[in-house]
Amino acid sequence: MTGATFVGVRHHSPACARVVRDVIDDLRPAHVLVEGPADMNARMDEVLLDHDLPVAIFTSYRDDDRHHASWSPLCAHSPEWVALTEGRRRGAEVRFIDLPAWHPAFADRANRYADAERRHTDAVERLCRAFAVDNVDTLWDHLFEIAPGADLAGHLTAYFDLVRGDAAASDSDTEREAYMSRWVRAAVADAGGRPVVVVTGGFHRPALVRLCDAGLEEAAGWPEVPAFPEGSVGGSYLVPFSFRRLDAFDGYQSGMPSPRYYQRLWEAGTEAAAEDIVASVVARLRGRRQPVSTADLVAARTLALGLARLRGHPTPGRTDVLDGLASALVTDALDRPLPWSGRGRLAAGTDPVVVEMVAALSGDTLGRLHPATPHPPLLYDVAAELERCSIPEAGDVRADLTAPAGLAVSRVLHRLRVLSIPGIVRRSGPDAGGDPVLVETWELREHDMRLPALIEAGSYGATLAAAAAAAVGDRFALSGSDAGALASVLFDAALCGLDELSDRVVADVGRLIGAAADVGDVGALLATALGLWRHDRLLGAAGSVALAGVVDAATTRVLWLVEVIRGGPAPADDGRLRALVAVRDAVIHAGAVLSVDRRSVLDACLRAAGPDRPPDLRGAAVGMVWALDEEGAAGATTAERTVRNAGRADVLGDFLAGMFAVAREQVLGADPPGIVGLLDELIGRFGDADFLVALPALRLAFSWFPPREREQIAHRLLEGRGLKGSASSLLRLHADPATVARGRAVEARVDDLLTREALL
Repeated sequence: MTGATFVGVRHHSPACARVVRDVIDDLRPAHVLVEGPADMNARMDEVLLDHDLPVAIFTSYRDDDRHHASWSPLCAHSPEWVALTEGRRRGAEVRFIDLPAWHPAFADRANRYADAERRHTDAVERLCRAFAVDNVDTLWDHLFEIAPGADLAGHLTAYFDLVRGDAAASDSDTEREAYMSRWVRAAVADAGGRPVVVVTGGFHRPALVRLCDAGLEEAAGWPEVPAFPEGSVGGSYLVPFSFRRLDAFDGYQSGMPSPRYYQRLWEAGTEAAAEDIVASVVARLRGRRQPVSTADLVAARTLALGLARLRGHPTPGRTDVLDGLASALVTDALDRPLPWSGRGRLAAGTDPVVVEMVAALSGDTLGRLHPATPHPPLLYDVAAELERCSIPEAGDVRADLTAPAGLAVSRVLHRLRVLSIPGIVRRSGPDAGGDPVLVETWELREHDMRLPALIEAGSYGATLAAAAAAAVGDRFALSGSDAGALASVLFDAALCGLDELSDRVVADVGRLIGAAADVGDVGALLATALGLWRHDRLLGAAGSVALAGVVDAATTRVLWLVEVIRGGPAPADDGRLRALVAVRDAVIHAGAVLSVDRRSVLDACLRAAGPDRPPDLRGAAVGMVWALDEEGAAGATTAERTVRNAGRADVLGDFLAGMFAVAREQVLGADPPGIVGLLDELIGRFGDADFLVALPALRLAFSWFPPREREQIAHRLLEGRGLKGSASSLLRLHADPATVARGRAVEARVDDLLTREALL
């Protein structure tokens, strides 16, 4: 198109940034058009403030049907940033020409600058085979970054034409390209014969050239920027970004990994960047007390130089140096390929030395916004709430939940917590389903990522209460019939004081419980709902009719799920036992709101005590009968009889875990202490081998008693044996009990052997 020069780029590529800079310097254009969100054009002065890069344009969108968030990152070696700053410096009008990031064309993207070439890989794969390289990153370095050649711009054009080829673009790319072409035609018409420079992702360049040539005769006016949909929540704001978030090895969908390396390449060239790799890797490894000797460095440098020559590089590139370092420093056999031979996040189990190498090339640079940068309304509301409640930026905070001021502090901090604002940590406070706790303690720390997190949390709403409600509401929508997740959402809604949301969650939870299949998760939900219904006068949910419905539905569901459990000896299931504890508490404390009466629950427990059930369930069923027996005598007699019947070494501990979980108070309160004495008798009969079999499950069973209650049991054992001494000393061992038991078993076998051989 006459008057327009199209520069296709790979995002965050120093080579492309140099081409853009040189083209603008040579042409002195009237307009510089850049792929980016057109809704930011009116705020270009804000974009070009003297920020410490990297920064990103964060865009959010929220309505009843769609939630979307995306980032358009900019760093010093981004061709888009160079186009904006060089264009402004040369007196050009600089504009973004792409659709806003909240537009439906970006519905499937969290990053505007995700390279389109990843969707059109045939040509790239052919080039990788032709140049004998592993992936597109190594190919790109080989062709453009290490030794770009005299006609870099021409080579880039040929490369992107090949990548795009004749492949049909997606509907969203087609829509975007049609919109960008209108900006180009308008700029050419406005320029009056002066040059126009267009900087876009290389994938879009061939299509824009064709579209602009085809539409040359059309009357051109500046395109309208789509208006943000009325009734929706969101907008675009600048946020600090970091090199780590910009790194492909951390999951970012840009074309370029290792941003610190490319920053050095941009600043000082390939040779200096290679030296920086070595220095930063060595510094990280030595900082973590990994030995790196001078001989290692000599070997790494020699290998890197040899690889560079073998690969036709005048100076070592990124992978040359990394391969040399890996060969010299990684001494163990690798279970998987080196990460720079592929793409994407580091795999679990990557060698620690390799992890540090990748981290060194990523860098820890964190961007900072200019103080004059506007922020979304949420930040101002958060600042006002912190000031209103006298909450410091950093320090320890104690919130008395019985006082209005303390409750207000708690709700503000919980709202920040559910928005995942870093540096906000609760150390103690109420637990879901637990006894009421009247004091919370918090630790507040300054954090570099707090400002970015608050700006991004602004996508949920303009006030802290609205944002927290939207965040918790999203979690609720994602929970489905996962009763454990629903319990967490319900408790967080109460802690945040989100009354309207709590009511809606409670109303829907009752409907979802019927589809829940995990008895442990339903039990967690029951414990949470029951705790709120019983104790939550502080948070405003005590006695709630809606919560009573949840308690009833969850109790019924746990009993139904327990009915179908069958099985022989197996380790105790902690979630299942906690669910039955919650049922016990519901029957005792909320019987009036349950649709099942105490007799029906007892009948269900008697069925669950059958011989075809797992030991922990049988023990819990017996414990439930004991705990719900208002007289107590019959329950104690039944418990003693069934414990005696469950006296096998491979069964007893798991059976007791169930019984102790549900009837802990009854076991401790029995007078005389029949169960304790009976257990002493049964366990005393075990031989060493049986004791070793029973010991792990027995330890788990007695863990249901807190330390003070275990001391009471020890005291009873001493009394029952007519012994005097410190009960607490029996609970303090200097070695693991299982190790002691195994040692005694070995000693017994040695004694038997010596006796048999007449050596004693």
